[in-house]
Amino acid sequence: MKKSKRSNVDPFIVMDVMEAARKAESSGKNIIHMEVGQPGTAAPKLAKDFISKEISKNNLGYTVTLGLPSLRDRISKLYGEWYNLDISSDRIVITTGSSGAFILSFATLFNAGDRVGIASPGYPSYRQILKSQDLLPIDIQTKIENKFQPVPDDIRNNNLHGILVASPANPTGSMIDKKSLTNLISSAKENNANFISDEIYHGIQYENKPTSALEITNDCYVINSFSKYFSMTGWRIGWMVVPEDHVRQVERLAQNLFICPPHVSQLTALASMDAKEELEQNINVYKKNREILLEELPKAGLKTFSPPDGAFYIYVDISEFSNDSLKFCKDVLEQAGVAITPGLDFDQKRGNSTIRFSYARSTEDILEGARRIKKFMKINFMS
Repeated sequence: MKKSKRSNVDPFIVMDVMEAARKAESSGKNIIHMEVGQPGTAAPKLAKDFISKEISKNNLGYTVTLGLPSLRDRISKLYGEWYNLDISSDRIVITTGSSGAFILSFATLFNAGDRVGIASPGYPSYRQILKSQDLLPIDIQTKIENKFQPVPDDIRNNNLHGILVASPANPTGSMIDKKSLTNLISSAKENNANFISDEIYHGIQYENKPTSALEITNDCYVINSFSKYFSMTGWRIGWMVVPEDHVRQVERLAQNLFICPPHVSQLTALASMDAKEELEQNINVYKKNREILLEELPKAGLKTFSPPDGAFYIYVDISEFSNDSLKFCKDVLEQAGVAITPGLDFDQKRGNSTIRFSYARSTEDILEGARRIKKFMKINFMS
């Protein structure tokens, strides 16, 4: 049978790294996982206890397409708690993870062939989902002096139909301040470009709070997820906030593409939102892990990076040591037993000389990972 051209997307390299790490572990090797953006903690205990009881009395059939009204109401309340915003639950759409939200957003906002700007380095699945929908991902080569974030001229100079911005960002952990975000949104409006804000790492920040695009405008799409702050990656549950006059169109697409998000995940997500004490303990672990790597990586000779404002990543320039990040990460896995992600996953032009560390695991793991990295660097590059 023939295969479509639009399905010919690139692999998600971090998933290949995970598989290589799994094979190494299955052969008996101890691996420290610093490759994947997945919290080392499970869903909140409060949520798991709730759903274990709920399963016995709930048949967990289809929900309405937009999601459980109780969950949409609770997310509406969250916008008041986090940003002092009054966001109607009517504008909130529950999705199958943020991935489902991206599919719905791109399908609603763009036509085949439209040019959509994405930061490079950036989350690799943006590019691949856009390509799968016959859209043109336009890589914006961001600069370290701008904390790897787009600037207004990037919209003006690239003839974009839309732009997707993430703050805090993967793989850099950088955030856009309110003034810069306002300028980006203004530039998008002036150039008739749709604005999408990926806010899935909100809640995981270290010094300053991130700004939601909804604090600036309602004429945007905002995407969020229960995967990161709420520690529910495998439950595949997220949400989006869209303009009121877009809700019905998004709903019709979701009805046909997904029917509804997983019922059990919606109920668990609802319970997780009241587990603030446990969730904030997770943030304290990330803060400690961040401090460890900011101190220990330079001791390994890995000094060129922009300190992360949020999320749980550090994106490091290794050009002093290698221009082949795939081989570098393979060597680190084989020799040091540490799984890390090559920059090619995030930047197709410059990623040969960059790598990403995730510090979402336990502090014990991060300390051991840092020790092994220092030993690897000393043996291979500093002896």
